[in-house]
Amino acid sequence: MLIPTKIQIDKAHYDFIKLACRDLHYKSLSDYVRQAIENKMKEDRKRLREKIRQAAMEMIGAEPHENVFESIEGDDFESR
Repeated sequence: MLIPTKIQIDKAHYDFIKLACRDLHYKSLSDYVRQAIENKMKEDRKRLREKIRQAAMEMIGAEPHENVFESIEGDDFESR
């Protein structure tokens, strides 16, 4: 379901969009703007995921880890 919204853009940008819509055979001006917004959102989602991933990696590096293999550390596995 599409939600109608109002946006404000510069006159020069609007003129370019009208020209691009006609020359690139978009369905409408709205279709052009909708696709531009979707592309920008994809880029922003990638940037946000990377930022969250980076913060998680920093948090992992800041925590001390316990050695889960400490109980079997001295065992000789070759003679088992």
